[in-house]
Amino acid sequence: MKEKKAMLVINPVAGTRSKKGLADMVESRLGEHGISVTSVETAGSGDAGAFATQAAVEGYDMVISAGGDGTVNEIAGALSHTQTALGILPLGSGNGLARSLWIPQDVGEALKIITDGHILTSDRGIAGDNPFYCTFGIGFDAAVSEKFAQNKRRGRMTYIKNVIQEFISYQSQPYAISIGGQVLTENAFLIAVCNAPQYGNNAYIAPQAKLDDGLLDITVIHSGSPFTTMLVGVDLLAGSLDKNTHIDTFRVSSATITRLKEGPVHVDGDPLTMGKNVEVRCEPGALKIFAPSSPAEFKPIVSPLRSMLSDIRYDVLAKFRR
Repeated sequence: MKEKKAMLVINPVAGTRSKKGLADMVESRLGEHGISVTSVETAGSGDAGAFATQAAVEGYDMVISAGGDGTVNEIAGALSHTQTALGILPLGSGNGLARSLWIPQDVGEALKIITDGHILTSDRGIAGDNPFYCTFGIGFDAAVSEKFAQNKRRGRMTYIKNVIQEFISYQSQPYAISIGGQVLTENAFLIAVCNAPQYGNNAYIAPQAKLDDGLLDITVIHSGSPFTTMLVGVDLLAGSLDKNTHIDTFRVSSATITRLKEGPVHVDGDPLTMGKNVEVRCEPGALKIFAPSSPAEFKPIVSPLRSMLSDIRYDVLAKFRR
């Protein structure tokens, strides 16, 4: 049997977890399954994508992302429409794509998914010229992403703090959404275009979205009172947002979102500035990703609670291992 080749791309500053000994562990575990590993570390933005591009050109079977959503996004962008598959070790703050695929935080368990060898052929979204694999957003979530990017401290608590601070002052904006020749006008708190069910951190912005259905799910959260918007937040965390009367959802292959002026957006959590008109479209079957062969069925309240308890369990065990 031909030996497979993997490139492990480690982002040493992603998230809050130590990467010490990670390369040795991955090389040992994958070596037991006939997979040779070349380990590299990023030193700045763009490095992960450059490493992944090199791996695809050189015929590597897989590139394994050991970092957060930004690292995953760079690698995914480089591997799209190639035969090289993406493996994910979720070591960031939100881990949106990993959570959407039910990839566990524990590195050993995540490696088992890679060695099991099941591959999902995932779609990706395109906003303007920018690919995204989980979510693209305009409005409140884009404002939070912009604020979060300015913080030197990372992690879940920093993100929650930014959400609260931005929520106090944020004002809804008017938008027009063009879908299949029809134009919908909305005064919206945010508009999220989703390839995957969640942002990360178990926040389910599009609970019914699927990574391989050839469509994007657009979630529009309407302008409302602080109370009704807070209830939307509860449903976001409970995985029942699609049942909330203050949102609309659309499943589309493409759409155009128009606003009054250019401003912030986010692409998988990374803030950007785009113009008044933003075209979004789905690119089916773009990326091969190692994923569980039998993912858990999503159930509102139950699935988010199970994920939360799993996070707590992992955090407690990780402290004892230090």
